Amino acid sequence: MAFEKRLKHLKSCVYIGGPRSVVAAFLALGHDGAWPSSTAQNQLARINPRRHPRCVKLFIMTDLEGVAGVINGADWLYPTGRYYETAKRFLTNEINAAIRAFTDHGFDEIVVADGHGAGAVNIELLDRRAKLIRGWGPVVRPFGLDRSFHAMAYVGQHAKAGTPFSHLTHTGWWDVRDQRLNGVSIGEYGEGAFGAGELGVPLIFASGELAFTKEVAALTPWVVTASVLEGTIGGSGDELSGEEYERFHEGALHLHPEAANDLIEIRARESVQLFAKDRQRFKLLKLDPPYRLECDTRSYRGKAGATSVKEHPDSILGLWKCQQ
Repeated sequence: MAFEKRLKHLKSCVYIGGPRSVVAAFLALGHDGAWPSSTAQNQLARINPRRHPRCVKLFIMTDLEGVAGVINGADWLYPTGRYYETAKRFLTNEINAAIRAFTDHGFDEIVVADGHGAGAVNIELLDRRAKLIRGWGPVVRPFGLDRSFHAMAYVGQHAKAGTPFSHLTHTGWWDVRDQRLNGVSIGEYGEGAFGAGELGVPLIFASGELAFTKEVAALTPWVVTASVLEGTIGGSGDELSGEEYERFHEGALHLHPEAANDLIEIRARESVQLFAKDRQRFKLLKLDPPYRLECDTRSYRGKAGATSVKEHPDSILGLWKCQQ
């Protein structure tokens, strides 16, 4: 019966490559001393690997500002804040909602990157099927993403700096007004999307504030999104100092955290089903080399705003390295 149960699990999963024979499938499932019954052999023989493309390894990038219920900076984003631990719980619950959808519908291994500055994932509450990565060394990007991953997703993300009707919005930190990669204005999502494109990893899902999901749709229209809050304050804030900008976009309409979790699980499930059905739908975001990154900063903590330029002949990831 142990083999029969494993067979049922095998048929419920989505596979890349899959077993090409009864014997290969039997060995893949694990030999427990009993050869499968003739019925089981017939069932295994009918499993067509071409009909079951397997989704194996997923990378989830996370942040805190795009989580439903995270209200402002001082109280929610920093370890000194009154509701910082609550914010971490809200984020971890949103991540778990996505993990449920991804693991129940095909992904075998999930790595969660805690991308918030002070850290925001509560590993004790994190779904035990996932692994957490944190600690980047001298070169932060691409946060542990590499070519071994089959897909990438975002949870809790905010829009780029200067976006009207966004919430707690910035690019890296409050002093950045805008940055452009080969003339394309990008925020933290754009950094990740172009880096993933260079590594050959497609993005399939992204959740966060409404302004962020619109940014995703403009840059990577094939990505499935879930919006869990909507900023209510217009304007770019370009004229503000970094200190002023930090407190500028602090108004939003939020879903209840449990409703946000439900929406994320539904939309994440849709994304993995689409990915399993048609991988070609999910493209790689790329630009032609050479690469030039321009970054405009605001005045901040006594330092005047300025524009910096970084260049690399053939690698976006190399560009991030030379930015350190």
